Amino acid sequence: MTEELFREDATLLHCEAAITGQGEGGVLLDRTVCYPLGGGQAGDTGWLVAGERRWRITDTRKSKESPGAIVHLIEGEALPAIGSAVSVEVDAARRQAHRRFHTATHLLCALLPYPVDGCSITEAYARLDFHTDEPFDKEAIQAGLTRLVAEAHPVSHRWISEEELDANPGLVRSMSVQPPRGLGRVRVLEIAGVDLQPCGGTHVSNTAEIGAVIVTKIEKKSAKTRRVVLGFAA
Repeated sequence: MTEELFREDATLLHCEAAITGQGEGGVLLDRTVCYPLGGGQAGDTGWLVAGERRWRITDTRKSKESPGAIVHLIEGEALPAIGSAVSVEVDAARRQAHRRFHTATHLLCALLPYPVDGCSITEAYARLDFHTDEPFDKEAIQAGLTRLVAEAHPVSHRWISEEELDANPGLVRSMSVQPPRGLGRVRVLEIAGVDLQPCGGTHVSNTAEIGAVIVTKIEKKSAKTRRVVLGFAA
């Protein structure tokens, strides 16, 4: 198991860790600040450091071979040995872009009350696919996003039991990604007065931190799918 420090504090960019395994193109750690690909959000990149040696982390993934462990994909050869003590450093600019975009997608969910059937959050853009045949008004969505960002709503997370989630099925907005089961608890993200839903991603602590986000495109992907793509203002 890898201790997931990013779940409790998305501002953490550094931690000390130990190598617990090798394989799947990288190394496994006992603890990490790197978010692994999942829930529509891209994995973190960064560096592993041991003394004067630095290894580039090119991606972070959930292990396919060791449930509960996280693989840090490493560029180059001569991986650090199992048992080695290392420092983990997150690419700060990439993390901040993910935090801003991911929180902005929650604002979209508040503005557009439809099930979500696709999501992608990257450093360069974010998109949500909504299950509806209703037309979208780009200017109205933009105005809503701008307003919610400017209103500076606090953003926080907490954990609820699986039983609480079962009693409130409307909390789950995604048709394609369901909250993980079997741990006895589920992480929920709350934007005060705006949105509440299960989410394991990294977010800003206040909507004002999202900054100037713009609706770059609205697409009709199918008879029942409308896509909204977000970017940052230049």
